[in-house]
Amino acid sequence: MSLADLNATEAAAKIASGEITSVELISACLERIQEREPDVQAWAHLDPEYALEQARMRDAERASGRPVGPLHGVPAGVKDIFDTIAWPTENGTVLDAGRRPGQDSAAVQLLRHAGAVIMGKTVTTELAVYGPGKTRNPHNPAHTPGGSSSGSAAAVAAGMVPLAIGSQTNGSVIRPASFCGVYGFKPTFGRISRSGVLFLSQALDHVGVFARSIEDIALIGDALMRYDPLDPDMTPQGQAGLAETAASEPPLKPNLFFVKTAAWDLADADCKEAFAELADALGGRCQEQALPGPFDDAVKVQNTVMNVDLAGSLARYYELGADKLSPTLKGMIEQGRETRAVDYMGARAWKKIFNAALDEMFEECDAIITPATTGEAPQGLDTTGNPAFCSLWSFCGVPAITVPLLVGARGLPIGVQLIGPRNDDARLLRTARWLVETVAAMDG
Repeated sequence: MSLADLNATEAAAKIASGEITSVELISACLERIQEREPDVQAWAHLDPEYALEQARMRDAERASGRPVGPLHGVPAGVKDIFDTIAWPTENGTVLDAGRRPGQDSAAVQLLRHAGAVIMGKTVTTELAVYGPGKTRNPHNPAHTPGGSSSGSAAAVAAGMVPLAIGSQTNGSVIRPASFCGVYGFKPTFGRISRSGVLFLSQALDHVGVFARSIEDIALIGDALMRYDPLDPDMTPQGQAGLAETAASEPPLKPNLFFVKTAAWDLADADCKEAFAELADALGGRCQEQALPGPFDDAVKVQNTVMNVDLAGSLARYYELGADKLSPTLKGMIEQGRETRAVDYMGARAWKKIFNAALDEMFEECDAIITPATTGEAPQGLDTTGNPAFCSLWSFCGVPAITVPLLVGARGLPIGVQLIGPRNDDARLLRTARWLVETVAAMDG
């Protein structure tokens, strides 16, 4: 087994104990990148020597006896919309070619503070929207990896790094994680700083993470969930405590609601069948529950808010280089510009209504399960897939995680998405771990 196959928790423990060095781990990951990158193309910017330089520094810090962070010496990938001093941040568009930020984004600073080795910048779609980048699905390069955090999901799935960060405004963490067969986590809105990240929508933007296990999701989540006054939607809170809670046993076996949402008709037949079997296998622990009628318009509402916000946040790109934008993005911006203010404000108002209804549901269940995507990753590289199964949860700002439990008819992964109450991220991870272990026991 290559050291590149270690998950982040295992790697951090081995480095802390002196069983392996960060240089050895980074070297193994660089070998894996050299092997897989020609087919996967997950990286926008990669500097092997700088990665090794960071690793040597981390090993020297450990050897000195100084305290080390929870991610000490562990490699991580960073989506190319997070500002970094060491590499350009080009946001997936020729309009930002060669752009060099003056400082690291808050999330990158926190990764460094935790001891992580930043391997490089992973590919994003065009301005973190729909225009595909060069990345391919590690399970089958003829299929999309999803987006917009394409490179982050693919790099973790291909064993290039155990951890990566990305962002989600609609479905940009959960969808690629599902398509690539890894764990993807979008925390409660306002729990990870967006300072120094490409700004699309203050109401919808989230920072999220990718990993190979729930314990790794908790490990990096704890490192990143720190208050930042530069993000206007963050409030001071205590330690997230993800790792401790996620590793604990639920006091009672969780109760789950299986919610199809209005997007159900978009799901592939094998996806529908797999979820029916999963719900049946869980028996009394899982019951189907319909959402109230107004939720049927959630995708439309989310798109209204997103398009108007894109029209504002991306106005500079549109005005200076509309001819260099994809037709899809250009159309979204133009639609946002034409939306009436009263319609935009009306769409924004649905968030409180939806969350009030969800709060009532969560009084009766620990988490909602629903598809992460319409099914397996679509064939072809001209689309990143449909985010319809993510739109509602992004709009409401509730925490969501996808776990790679199912396989479709073509042998590609299908993620199971779990949604929890706002600000109860740790319990959601615990419930997700219970589900993964329960399904594993059934298969065993």
